[in-house]
Amino acid sequence: MSHRSAKDFFRPLAVGAPAPAPEVPARPSRAIHFFDPSNAKMAAKVPAMVGTVDVLLGNLEDAVKADNKLAAREGLVRIAQDTPTLGGPDSPTQLWTRINALDSPWALDDLLTLVPAIGDRLDVVMVPKVQGAEDIHYVDRLLAQLEAKAGLTRPILVHAILETARGVANVEEICGASPRMQGLSLGPADLAADRRMKTTRVGGGHPGYLVRQDPVGGNVTGERSIFQQDLWHYTIARMVDACATHGIYPYYGPFGDIADVVACEDQFRNAFLLGCVGTWSLHPQQIAIANRVFSPSVEDVAHARRVVAAMGDGTGAVMLDGKMEDDASLKQCLVMVELAEQLAAIDPDLKALYDAIPADGSETGQEA
Repeated sequence: MSHRSAKDFFRPLAVGAPAPAPEVPARPSRAIHFFDPSNAKMAAKVPAMVGTVDVLLGNLEDAVKADNKLAAREGLVRIAQDTPTLGGPDSPTQLWTRINALDSPWALDDLLTLVPAIGDRLDVVMVPKVQGAEDIHYVDRLLAQLEAKAGLTRPILVHAILETARGVANVEEICGASPRMQGLSLGPADLAADRRMKTTRVGGGHPGYLVRQDPVGGNVTGERSIFQQDLWHYTIARMVDACATHGIYPYYGPFGDIADVVACEDQFRNAFLLGCVGTWSLHPQQIAIANRVFSPSVEDVAHARRVVAAMGDGTGAVMLDGKMEDDASLKQCLVMVELAEQLAAIDPDLKALYDAIPADGSETGQEA
């Protein structure tokens, strides 16, 4: 196995390419909203969505038919060029793209076209079906060469989708493969197929994956409650740990049942509670769900501020409302307060709600 100096990790992989970023920019990305750039009706809605969603992603891969691949690629270039407020460090909405799989006939041309044309506006390239660090290394070097050729001054970041068993097995090395790594998303549909899981749902639980209450009074044929379980708990938790270890961000992926907004919100909230920072949106109504779920409630922010104010220098322990708060509590609360500050900077409605909370969190307002 070859090794390189840790110092080399943050040197450009091509002469003239921008220096890699030492850390991922802390930009809110509660909803990554997918759109098909080859769909004229969908593309026409993009300019009006800038500022209403944290990330707009031009999808070039799945859901785009083979005959439309070129149209989608060219459509994304046109949309970015015609919407100057979209993408880049000063935009309220990031511009991402999901390129085609690296073993497809289209992935290379995706990057060869996009980086020279809109590389200064493209924040993140999402790479599907990542199997191991070798996939990230390939994209890393290629992006550096294209950035140098295009004269870009800001590195394009890379986001990997976990949708194969091998990818999950190699999740640690994927997260640490490049300083370009921005985060990971769960790809439940392809992952289910690769694992030979017996579900045809895109995300969410399954009624057959359950635990059952013990027999009441030993009556094995009597009425017993059942509790549906989450097929994705293990994978999301493993992904969150790997991302946290490497200082990048974990995301839940798609929830395919657009009409079931209740189960969608449940799945998003589970991911949020486990440590995910955002999710995919396949329909505009899922944006509102994601923005609500992945934004801390006023009550949580107020409590976090109370703990921070009470803990002072962070040592020792205090009692608040009959509960012990100590150094570990403070660290948890600082995560909440920092997220609230980041979201308030881009979301006027949340800013108004959070600003109404006294600095010491002494009163709570309405729920966000």
